[in-house]
Amino acid sequence: MNIQTKIATDKAALQRAAREEAYAMPLKDFHPGAPRLFQDDTLWPYFERLRKEEPVHYCTNARIEPYWSVTKYNDIMHVDTNAAIFSSDVKHGGIAIRDVPEGYDWPSFIAMDEPHHAPQRKTVSPMFTPTHLDELAVLIRQRVRKVLDGLPRNETFNFVERVSIELTTQMLATLFDFPWDERRKLTRWSDVSTALPKSGVVSSPEERRREMDECRAYFEKLWNERVNAEPRNDLLSMMAHNDATRYMDGDTLMGNIILLIVGGNDTTRNTMTGSVLALNENPEQFDKLRANPKLIDSMVPEVIRWQTPLAHMRRTALEDTELGGKTIRKGDRAVMWYVSGNRDEEVIETPNDFIIDRARPRTHLSFGFGIHRCVGMRLAELQLRIVWEEMLGRFDKIEVVGEPKRVYSSFIKGYESLPVRLS
Repeated sequence: MNIQTKIATDKAALQRAAREEAYAMPLKDFHPGAPRLFQDDTLWPYFERLRKEEPVHYCTNARIEPYWSVTKYNDIMHVDTNAAIFSSDVKHGGIAIRDVPEGYDWPSFIAMDEPHHAPQRKTVSPMFTPTHLDELAVLIRQRVRKVLDGLPRNETFNFVERVSIELTTQMLATLFDFPWDERRKLTRWSDVSTALPKSGVVSSPEERRREMDECRAYFEKLWNERVNAEPRNDLLSMMAHNDATRYMDGDTLMGNIILLIVGGNDTTRNTMTGSVLALNENPEQFDKLRANPKLIDSMVPEVIRWQTPLAHMRRTALEDTELGGKTIRKGDRAVMWYVSGNRDEEVIETPNDFIIDRARPRTHLSFGFGIHRCVGMRLAELQLRIVWEEMLGRFDKIEVVGEPKRVYSSFIKGYESLPVRLS
């Protein structure tokens, strides 16, 4: 049995066991936000059953406060586009299923309601205009070529470390005009800011606090430099010279910094890794892509749907409301499971299949909708497209040779490692 066959056989056995467990468990005992399900990649039958039997589900079987799971595409769209009813404000707990830990309740524009949200978001929007993305594309391609040309041939390496993290961290350093030699600090701070206690990313709450304090001090220094210098074309300078953000307090500055780091790091890096895994698990699609590289344009949104790098976003009800035949009370947390909506059979045809030439590949929830739709989504798509254009031109085969190690999180749907070999 070769390695690919063994990986596929082991995965099939794991999914069968998960399905048996999911359909044997009473719905009242469901906790679909359990990080173990995401780390083991056994979440799928739980959400499948919820979509079929109880699309809006109230979970009381968790160590966190009870929460509503919103699992179908159109219900998620309803929540995401009704910000007057469903709040993302950090003062109500934030945007993740678990409340923001005490001492980390930093406001950011993704965790603000109107009228405060729009002015801060508009401050950084010029970074992602078509004209600026065209300029960034030249730089991205140069860096992708350099990273890919430095990869070993015919020996196993970790794609996450050598490609996904390196390329996304280089992009972050450019967006912030961050000191180049210290750019890996950005990766570390992103990982620490989203890590759960059992993830192993940090050993204690004290360690997390030390590292976040280091991040804060570092960016406050850079901020003071940008405020006192002429405006430049980087995110920090944009915020430092715009009246909507120039006078932010330290907590709000830190909140926006972490938002931009995580948004630019975790989402792109995990989708980049996910694209390699998806094509290996679906070799007929890989053959199709090699035969027609123009399919990269539709493959990119398809892999963003298939991966769903942010598994959920949470909102808090500001008033009593009805959804899916259930009454959500004022103060209840409603978790929009993008990862489930992206597999909704009523909206997406054969949603569990990875198909790089779908007729409507942009029908997905991965970037959110409404006022909080991802501001950097076009940059993420651009990076993925360029990476695959360059990889197809260099390598005959990009072979996954071992099981991926997934992140312990039901928020970040990502990878710690993916062993691959190039030929």
